This record gives sequence, structure tokens and C-alpha cells, in this order.
Amino acid sequence: MIHESRLSRRDLLAGLAAGAVLSRSNAAAAAPGRPWELFTFSADVTPLIGHPCMGGGIAPVKSVADPLDAIGFVLRGGTLIKPVAVVVVDWCEIRNDAYDRWRDAIARAVGTDPLNVLVTAVHQHDAPIADLTAEKLLEENRCTGRICNLAFHELVVKRVARAAGSALKKPAKRVTHVGMGRAKAERLAANRRFVLPDGSISYHRMSATKDAQAQAADEGTIDPFVKVLSFWNEDEPLLALSSYAIHPMSHYGKGEVSADFVGMARRGRQKSLPDVVQIYASGCSGNVVAGKYNDGDPANRAELAGRLEAAMAAAWDATRREPLEVAALRLEPLRFKAREGDGFTEADLKKQLMDHEKPFGQCLAAMGLSWRKRLESGQPIALPTLDLGPALLSVLPGESYVEYQLLAERLRPDKFVMALGYGDAATGYIPTAMQLAEHDANLHDWCWVDPTAEAVLTAGLKAGLKAGK
Repeated sequence: MIHESRLSRRDLLAGLAAGAVLSRSNAAAAAPGRPWELFTFSADVTPLIGHPCMGGGIAPVKSVADPLDAIGFVLRGGTLIKPVAVVVVDWCEIRNDAYDRWRDAIARAVGTDPLNVLVTAVHQHDAPIADLTAEKLLEENRCTGRICNLAFHELVVKRVARAAGSALKKPAKRVTHVGMGRAKAERLAANRRFVLPDGSISYHRMSATKDAQAQAADEGTIDPFVKVLSFWNEDEPLLALSSYAIHPMSHYGKGEVSADFVGMARRGRQKSLPDVVQIYASGCSGNVVAGKYNDGDPANRAELAGRLEAAMAAAWDATRREPLEVAALRLEPLRFKAREGDGFTEADLKKQLMDHEKPFGQCLAAMGLSWRKRLESGQPIALPTLDLGPALLSVLPGESYVEYQLLAERLRPDKFVMALGYGDAATGYIPTAMQLAEHDANLHDWCWVDPTAEAVLTAGLKAGLKAGK
């Protein structure tokens, strides 16, 4: 076991690369009797007019229907040697060195290690993707495609870090208990995979669809429960982190920025509980969408928001509390391999980067090359699990499929497990062997890991969740 108080950031990364399991807390080393302290913060992260959306895959920003936010908290004291920060961002994805930049800036602001900062994107599509190396590749090669505005990205990162740092200058909120609740969401999520009347398999159920067969088919594999993890000072609720596994889009793709139906539900809960900070994070939903119940009519956004908000409220009402006594942050190194095959080799990606007739193809190639550079550096992806005693909070990379969220829950049936997706999104989709065998049509791009990814992520979850312990 390696203790974080003795490690620099370089040591931490080296430890991950060497395969060490890093414990971010050590009850024996912590001062006895320290109170648990909670600090909350938020900042506006709404993109500028003209900024690319979804990494250049859809129309750039033309208008703002409602703002985008980064909302987070810092937990310190108790058995933690250094603070742990959790930040949820209303962006599509944060990848590679951009992800590192978020962690570095926030860590400096709150006085902790970068690997103690858990960042996850909500994954709305009319929102930015950040990958600094990929954007630099586009600019250096004078490509037509664009992923993100580097200056705007730095501005936003500093803004969020300042908000986090300023929060620690205010009086702390004392924490005595953690709360855990869940409730079933009705008529909201369905798997992209569905069975056609002739028995064949289709993966073409999207976030919005008018396909009658896609709407009539069963929901398929989903996690039907909204979960809420909360912090309390005795009987006083302080913060609620809600999560559900679904792509968070109703109608999108035309450049109208919005936190969409998940943002509406979050803001609805904030109005209902004005003294309780509300955060919403997406679960592992790479293959889970609203399309069974959403044909893309703009009016559906409010309908979907109402269903989600009702489930969030029911999960809150079902909350049970337990004392917060010990906390630990565990980090497992995930060593994925680059996807090979037609269109994904380094040579293929470099050729695609120079195809000025297909700007989005250039963006995809740049992201693939950025990922390969990351792998060549030897830096693995860290899979963090915040162990709060009765509750476990894990942040999985990329667009992990819902099967991994269900696996996490099966691995620790004795605990309340909240698995979030869209951590370091450099991987793109992380499917299972079944989707690969069935030739999931969504995997022809946006998936930069090879077929060993399932084994890598499964092993990481088993170790990080300490299954069987």
C-alpha cells in the first residue's frame, strides 16, 4: 500500500503505471477526532457563440437556451489525509490532457493531489468536448475541423478552480452522516440494442427516434433506478448527488446550448430543496438513450425532465442515513490498448487528419491520435472509488456501457454503489464482448480501445470496489 502523503504527482503517476493500488486515505495516520467538513461550489461553463459542439460533430453554438454549470464539492477532515474533490461538468466530454488540466487546477485550488480530484462530464451533446492535444494537432496541420477553443478552455478551468478555492475560504459545513436512496424511473431509458420482429438485432435506437419498431421494442438492458447520495449534518441535509444511466439529450444538434432534461430536473430539485445543493451526474450510459420515449419533439424535453425529477424526488424520500466514520479513495490503474484495424491504425488516423473534405473526420482522427500519444507516454487511466463506508462512488472512464454499472452493483451487493460514467473520456465507447460480437453499429467510430477493454475495466472494478471484502 502506498500512502499519498509521501507522494508527488510524478510519483503518483509512476505508481499507477507500475501497477500500484493507491490508497488516498489512511485512518491510522489521520489525526483522531477531526470533524468531516464539506464545501460546495459552482461556476458557469457555458460556451461562446461559435464554439464547437460534440467535438465538431454537430452544429457549433448558435444560441443558449439555458446555461451550463460545473458543480462540485470538497470533502476533507475525518480520516482523509488530504481533501477529495468531486466535480460534475455540463459538457459533453473532457479527455486526455484536458482532463489532467482540470484535475491539476482544482487540486492546487483546494490543496490536494490531482488524483484526489474526480471529474465527470454529464455528456449533453450541444456542449463542448475538450482534448488539448487533439485541438493542437488540428491547428498545427491547418485542418478545417475544430474540437475546442483552447483559450476558452483555460478560462473556464481557472474559473472553476477559483470557485473551488473560494469555497474553502468560507465556513465549512460539518458532516456527520451519508444518505443513500434510490427509486425507479418510469418511461425514460432504453438500451440502443433492440430486437426486430424478424428476430434480428438492431443498435439504431438513438436519443430521439421516430422509428416505430424502436419505440415499440422492449427497453432492453438498463439500470432502471435513479440513485441519490447525500451528506448530512445530523438531521440537516447539505448536498444531494443524483445519478441515472441515460444519454442526457432530448432534441439536439442544431447549436442551441442546453443542460437539457437532466439540467431541468436538477434545477427543479434545487427549487424544491433550496438549502440542499443539487448535483446531477450521468451513470454509465454509453448505450442507454431516451429514444423509446422520445421522438425529438421539443415539447418532450419538459416531459422527460418531469419523469426524471419525480424519480429523483422519490429516491430522496427513500433515503436512509448512516454515520460517516471512515473514508478512503482508492485508485486502480487501467491499461487499455489502442484499437487497431481499418481506420484506426496510426497511419490511417494521420491520413484521415489531412482529409479536409471531412472536417469531423479530422476531429475524430485527432482524438484517436491524442489517445495513442497518451498510451505511448505510459500514463494509464485512473479508476477512482471513494469509499464512504456504507456507500461507494466510482467514476468510470469514457462512454462505459451500462453493463459495467450493473456489474459494479453486483460486485458489492452489501453496499450502496453509485457508478458514474464520463470520467476521462479518452477511450470513447467501452462496450462488452456481446456488442462487439453483434457488430454494434455505434462502434464504427468513437471507440478507441481494443477488444481487451472489457477485461481491463472489469478487473479494475473488482479491485477498486474490493469485491468480496
